[in-house]
Amino acid sequence: MTEANRKIVEFIRDEWVIPMNNNSKFAVEHNIDEKTVRRIKDDQDYQIALLTIMRICHARNLTLASFFKMVGI
Repeated sequence: MTEANRKIVEFIRDEWVIPMNNNSKFAVEHNIDEKTVRRIKDDQDYQIALLTIMRICHARNLTLASFFKMVGI
């Protein structure tokens, strides 16, 4: 489970957070706290909540199934 969590966090960080280069904007556009964005970006032990994944997917018009396929889980 930890391995899957790491893949999810790293995918979100590398594909969406870092390219945007604005934590506040990412947080607002994805209906999550800026603190959560900082954790995704910097905390190597962050355990992302399913609700956070769902909010990000909703903001990007993705289903959970399609997101998990993108991540490779």
